[in-house]
This record gives sequence, structure tokens and C-alpha cells, in this order.
Amino acid sequence: MKPMHLLVTLDEGYVYPLKVMLLSLFENNPDEEIKVWLVHAGISVSSLTSISRLVNRLGGTFEPCLIEDTFFDSAPVVERYPKEMYFRLLAGQILPEELERVLYIDPDTLIINPLTNLWEMDLQGYMFGAAVHKGITNLTTGINNIRLGTKHGYYNSGIMLIDLQQARQKIHLADIEYVIQESGHYLMLPDQDILNFLYGEDILEIPEEKWNYDTRKFKAYYARSLTKIDLHWVMENTHILHFCGRPKPWEKESDGRFVALYHHYEERLHRYNNKMDRGENNG
Repeated sequence: MKPMHLLVTLDEGYVYPLKVMLLSLFENNPDEEIKVWLVHAGISVSSLTSISRLVNRLGGTFEPCLIEDTFFDSAPVVERYPKEMYFRLLAGQILPEELERVLYIDPDTLIINPLTNLWEMDLQGYMFGAAVHKGITNLTTGINNIRLGTKHGYYNSGIMLIDLQQARQKIHLADIEYVIQESGHYLMLPDQDILNFLYGEDILEIPEEKWNYDTRKFKAYYARSLTKIDLHWVMENTHILHFCGRPKPWEKESDGRFVALYHHYEERLHRYNNKMDRGENNG
């Protein structure tokens, strides 16, 4: 069985939610061999060690990739946006050439069902697989079409299946730099806007309610599906919960519908860490 390759890109502030996400990933994908690639610009050694320790004990392998400042020598406007913004789009240039595809997942997520069907999905010749957050009326897509001059759905960059072979041929840092130089002041969500503006025609739409469920929009999913997509449906059929926006579920002021489930995995992580500290087997 070929391993599932997971890509995450983040800074030090998202190390904790990354661990919660990884625990949920491994616990709900027990039959998968998983390798985690963390692309970063300066996460501390202690944090990298703690992530590696967790992934190894969960049965996976961990590969951190430090991106040096010289990687962006030709990017005159890089200081305007976090470097991590580039990493998911430039995965083809960063990850080893022998990798054919990778699954990018934001750290502010929970994996509540297996990802095998997403990982093995036929991209039908497209470079990306990603979801569109439509709401009840899909008004957001129309607004973004006008703002960016696009004709397709506005894809969320938080969960993406990436064909790395195509990405190496089609995605170039110079193109991204040019968009930022020419239109940077119009970009509301820079990496997501760039994904849609430059590569939106090369994205296969995947069902958001299964693979990128926006936890803020329970009522929208419920109404749009004529009450089919209720909590029972989500727990049985949704694979990735995405905690978009603020507050985040690990923050005290958060009280959303799925926060209790997030706290469950936080408690699981706490117990897991305690067992690792005591050198016990986990379960």
C-alpha cells in the first residue's frame, strides 16, 4: 500500500491545533500508512520534536521542511504577506520530485472519518481538487467572480488534493509575485485569491459537505439539503470539519456547534501526551 502524503504549512502559533488535527487524522484512518510533511519558515526545534514524537507514536512518519529565506530572494513583496502563504501553492517545487500527489489540510480542522476516498480520488486531469463554500444562495461566489474576474466557483484553499506533477510544470513563483505586485491591494484572502485567479480553471470541485465542511454554516447545509444534512448525517458522512473564521474552537470564547467535539479530541491529545510522558502504550 502506498502511503498517504499529508502536507501542512504553518507557523509556531498553529502547532497546538496541528497536533489535535493529527490525532484525529490517525485515529480515524487506522488502516492508512501516513507521512506528514510540515513546510515551515522557522518553527522551533522543541515544537518540531514534539510533533515528530506524536506522529511517530501514532504510527506515521514525519518530515519537516525548513524553507530558507533565499528561496524568496526574487520576491520583492514577500514581506507584505506571511511566507507560509506561498508554501501550499509551491508544494511541487518544495517536495521531493518522486511524490506524485499530496493532500494539503489546514491545521484548524478535525478529521472525523477516513480520507482514503479523497486521497485516491481521480482528479480527471485537473491539477487540484478543492471545495467551494456556497452558503444557502452561493452569493459569495458571485461577488468573488466580479472581484477577481473569474467564472468558476470560489474555491477554499484549506483542503486541497494536489497533483504535484502538474504543479511542477504549471505553478511558478514569478506568476504569484506578479499578481501580488499588480493587484495585491485588492486581495482579501491572498493565497486563496491567488489560487482562484491563477489556477481556478484547473480545479476539480469536490463536495464541501464531505471534504471541507464549514462548521459556521450548519444551518446553511441543513436548509440547502432540505434537512438531510443534520448532525447525524455529518457524523456519518462528513470527513473533514473546517473551523473557518473566528473564534477558533481552542479559544475560550468559542461556543459553536462542533466545539464540544473539538474538546473531545483535545482531551484525547492531553491523555495521549500524558501516556507518552509515562512511556505507556497508547489507546
